[in-house]
Amino acid sequence: MMLPAFSLIRREYIRWIRAPTWVISGLLSPILYLILFGQAFDLGKLLPPGTPAGVLASALSGAPTYFSYFAVGMVAFASVTAAMFSGTGIIFDKQLGILQRILSTPISRRSVFLSSLIFRGMLTLIPAFLVVGFALLLAYVPGVAGLQVGANVTALDAAQFLGAALILSVAFTSLFLSFGFAVQRIESYFGVVTILQLPILLTSNAMYPVNIMPTWLQYLVGFNPISLAVNVMRMSLFGTNGYTYSVGIYLLGLLAWAVVFVLLALLLASRALRSHVGPVGGALSDAIAT
Repeated sequence: MMLPAFSLIRREYIRWIRAPTWVISGLLSPILYLILFGQAFDLGKLLPPGTPAGVLASALSGAPTYFSYFAVGMVAFASVTAAMFSGTGIIFDKQLGILQRILSTPISRRSVFLSSLIFRGMLTLIPAFLVVGFALLLAYVPGVAGLQVGANVTALDAAQFLGAALILSVAFTSLFLSFGFAVQRIESYFGVVTILQLPILLTSNAMYPVNIMPTWLQYLVGFNPISLAVNVMRMSLFGTNGYTYSVGIYLLGLLAWAVVFVLLALLLASRALRSHVGPVGGALSDAIAT
């Protein structure tokens, strides 16, 4: 299964380098948020002059400034936004007949799904870490807020940050890939993901501190996979004070969401591919998929 999957990953890579505008468009939104929203909406300025810095850090889950709090949330936002486009390639392949030809070869349905998941999942990390780099660079621009990282960040903290970003990318890439396999029209796909994007983002702590939200929304935020990933990232960069659970608990919760999303995507992709194959590749694909 690995050799066919590698060939499909290579195909995904070639298609991507021929159309890099997908990455640029995925970067544009979070970077604009950093430059405009993050600079303009500074919750720290709402506090009375002379308020101790510890008060603001406590409200912002250990982050020294609101921009630092917000910038880490934008890492998750960039991953989810990039993952939104994961299913579009599947839809175009179906409409152009490419997927039909792939399924007529001796390759399993599992390889078709996993190759897309591996490549697209890794691809969503690019805008996420470019956002981190951009936010860190802003700290050196006079008069502009930038990401301020704690002095005690270790290699383990960096690994935890990377792990949370990777698991979040895999979770949402698999979710949106499943939509790509399930629907037939690009309009239907973007209709579904557009409806989901804002509720998923706004019921997380990516942009706003949890303690200013109503109680019912705080409950939803606690179970949101974006919130779980962002908690790990902020704890890795700013410290663990003020959090209810440890980094390991948040990572386990995030991993549970990823497992659910991947299993759901495998189920939907398998059903969609089974119904999509035609008379040429149907019998062969059915034989090798089991």
